[in-house]
Amino acid sequence: MDLDLDPGWSLSPVGGTTGGAFMGVYAHEKFFLKRNASPFLAALSVEGITPKLIWTKRISTGDVLTAQEWLNGRTLTREQMNSKMVASLLAKVHQSTLLKRMLQKVGGQGQTPAQLRDQYVADLPKALREHPLVATVAARLRTLPQGPRTLRVCHGDLNHKNWLLSDANKLYLVDWDQASLGDIAFDLSVVLINYVPRDEWTRWLADYGTTLTPSLLARIEWYGQLHLLNEIKQNYERQRYTEMNRAILQLSHLVNPED
Repeated sequence: MDLDLDPGWSLSPVGGTTGGAFMGVYAHEKFFLKRNASPFLAALSVEGITPKLIWTKRISTGDVLTAQEWLNGRTLTREQMNSKMVASLLAKVHQSTLLKRMLQKVGGQGQTPAQLRDQYVADLPKALREHPLVATVAARLRTLPQGPRTLRVCHGDLNHKNWLLSDANKLYLVDWDQASLGDIAFDLSVVLINYVPRDEWTRWLADYGTTLTPSLLARIEWYGQLHLLNEIKQNYERQRYTEMNRAILQLSHLVNPED
């Protein structure tokens, strides 16, 4: 691996499947190194949403290498996602004008509900097209939600493993490769349907700083169903049938909460 680093660096791969992230040690100091991190990482660092950005440089391969502060800590548990600290940090992301301006500056694209649904339908395997629940929900999603006037920065992958709680008890949100401009309900749906019991949605959203209106609920449910359809599709294609069936059951509960 050639990262154009000065002599004296030692590297160890960390996390992920792309092989682009490393723990780097230089002069007894640790850094988090990543190839081709999100181009608006500097704005995230300024806002205190990701660990501090130390430097950025383009290397001989044409890739961009970034170095961030290495923080000892741990990823959040599923239970910790149902907390005020998560709601507060996600609200900070969605409300940041700096993040929105910088994402637009580096070419961040908006994603409409129609585009997201079309991405799901493309190359959908025959077995899923004929699955009764999947087919019913996919047809229902042809009716698009009434979106907000203002698009916000959305993270796009709010898995609990992308939240880092440092030993100093400061929370960070990492892995911004799927960031886009969209409806906040796109992000909110992932957290709520995966980590927050339905009867606690109103409380969690109050911690986030908003009210669960009928309009917001309809959008959260729409994006939540689309999120689960995509999870079903991805697990089917990877032959992860246990995870696929778990997502199907979750989709059934979202569509029919009384069952």
